[in-house]
Amino acid sequence: MPARLLRDTARRKEGRMPKTTLSGTRIRALRLARAMTQAELARRAGVSPSYLNLIEHNRRRAATALLDAIAGALDITPEALSEDAGGALLEGLRAAAVLTSADPPPEIERVEEFAGRFPGWAAHLAALQARAEGQDRIIERLSDRMTHDPNLSEALHEIVSAVTAVQSTAAILAETGDLEQVWRDRFHQNIHSDSVRLATAAEALVAYLDLATEETGLAAPQEEMESWLARQAFHIPAIESGSGAQPEREALARLTEEQPELASQASRALARDWLARASADAAALPLDRLAPALAAMFTRGEGFRPGVLATAFGVGLPRLFRRLACLPPLPGVPRFGLVACDGSGTLTFRRPIEGFALPRFGGACPVWPLFQALMQPGRPVRVLLETASRPAHRFLAHAVAEPLSSARFDPPFAWESSMLLTPASAQMLGLPGGDASTAEAGALPVGSSCRVCLLPDCVARREPSIVSH
Repeated sequence: MPARLLRDTARRKEGRMPKTTLSGTRIRALRLARAMTQAELARRAGVSPSYLNLIEHNRRRAATALLDAIAGALDITPEALSEDAGGALLEGLRAAAVLTSADPPPEIERVEEFAGRFPGWAAHLAALQARAEGQDRIIERLSDRMTHDPNLSEALHEIVSAVTAVQSTAAILAETGDLEQVWRDRFHQNIHSDSVRLATAAEALVAYLDLATEETGLAAPQEEMESWLARQAFHIPAIESGSGAQPEREALARLTEEQPELASQASRALARDWLARASADAAALPLDRLAPALAAMFTRGEGFRPGVLATAFGVGLPRLFRRLACLPPLPGVPRFGLVACDGSGTLTFRRPIEGFALPRFGGACPVWPLFQALMQPGRPVRVLLETASRPAHRFLAHAVAEPLSSARFDPPFAWESSMLLTPASAQMLGLPGGDASTAEAGALPVGSSCRVCLLPDCVARREPSIVSH
């Protein structure tokens, strides 16, 4: 109800911090200049992504120890995050140079010379770059909220309902001339109560949209669960039994208690289900056997061959994908990301990987191999991808779809598609001589979603992009 939404908004306002420092702005600019995701920086600094989000938007002050940890994660000195940091201007200019599409490109190696000779123009350019990046993020957030946010839909429905009630009651009073006084008084009371309901709903909606431009927020149980997992780098050591036996479900359920990200009952239920599934995956693919097998595969230079691994361990590809995406860092083994969707194409799980943008809600890029696999269940798909971002990144994608239940003849039929992502290095592709350039010509261009995709010509585009080229 909007009343609940209004209370939530009030509580969020109480948590605001006065914007007396801009350390958060500098942290965000430095992170973007290094092409580092918020989740990755949060993991390295030892905080949750949601708390780092508040710091970057200057809504929380970071303690000295935390600033030191963030500076270490960014490979800079702690002084670079202070109010009088002189390096912030240069970082802003470098970010502007990296993201521009000018031909010829700006001379990044001469950025200090430019800032020294034209400090005013340099500051103006860096400010424009920061503002453009901020507007892009606001556009993406508001686009997702307007399209998929259940709270916004609920608030709008309440307003329409209250307006309709007032209109109906007013029409009765206007069209009925000989209405008894007792009924007239009752209708007046109804108009008053519905007007109060309308005002409350409108106030909640305005406050909600006002906050929407300042913070991301966790709008769904799935996001709460993924934020909880992101804080732990998507690896829960408690599921690693080592003996092939799964921990008790009650013991796994206790891991979800008193977790700040798991604020709703629904998100805790999702977390318990994820832990049970991850525990089964760990029992089928023990870390003490899987890690050496992966290291040997890349040491031999044969490239990443998930089919060989799945056969060796006697598991299906989806289980192998889930396990690889949630491994701890291993020497000589590249990082993995994972995206899963159900039969409707709705994203049900996201394990982000740096350089590959994932939408917060549904409506992902329709040319992802994730959806191609869904159209041909049981048949694995392997595609080299190139992102439509600036700068572009290349990833090797493996995808497959499988039924969620045992074989059956009668509907309904439930399917799940999984897509494993990893950077397309020469080591990953198994190319001789360590040169990945020979595979660049065959890369498939993809985006995150049509509304914010920069690809000018795409046969699968559903709607024009709201982000300028």
